[in-house]
Amino acid sequence: MADWQSERKISGERAWAGRLLAVDVDRVRLADGSEAVREVVRHPGAVVVVALADDDRVLLVSQFRYAAGRTMLELPAGTLAAGEDPLACARRELAEETGRGASSWTALASFYSAPGFCDERLHCFLAQGLSPAVGDADPDERIEVVPFPLGRALELIDGGEIRDAKSIAGLLLAARRLGRD
Repeated sequence: MADWQSERKISGERAWAGRLLAVDVDRVRLADGSEAVREVVRHPGAVVVVALADDDRVLLVSQFRYAAGRTMLELPAGTLAAGEDPLACARRELAEETGRGASSWTALASFYSAPGFCDERLHCFLAQGLSPAVGDADPDERIEVVPFPLGRALELIDGGEIRDAKSIAGLLLAARRLGRD
């Protein structure tokens, strides 16, 4: 990073904290000596799983997203527990949301969801060799597993039917890794 882009925290306060998120308001010093305020949503991080079955179908989940005000098609995903290894979280979330496990796991990428205001980092995995698994679904989630051929899932991105950034990124990363881009 170039020095002229650096920012150093001078002070800060926790403005709000909830069960999952917190919001910090920090005063920072810019490289030119001026000051600015940064509002940052703190998030523990998450995983996203591209679960690809032997028949080339990817497991998407359909669920209502209150913040977006709509039902969305997404890849299975979930929040990291404190100190949890991302791969262990991915295994847990795949079982919880789809009732599947996988014999092969490939790390595709780690990326930030919205770095302009949030520190959430997502770890994306490709899961293959799927088989039935037992997982305890979250009691407040209403999820339907919807398999799509990988090519069709990519078309759903192009058609605006998949709008979730982590799912778009995960599907495109998997397609690239598999030579399907």
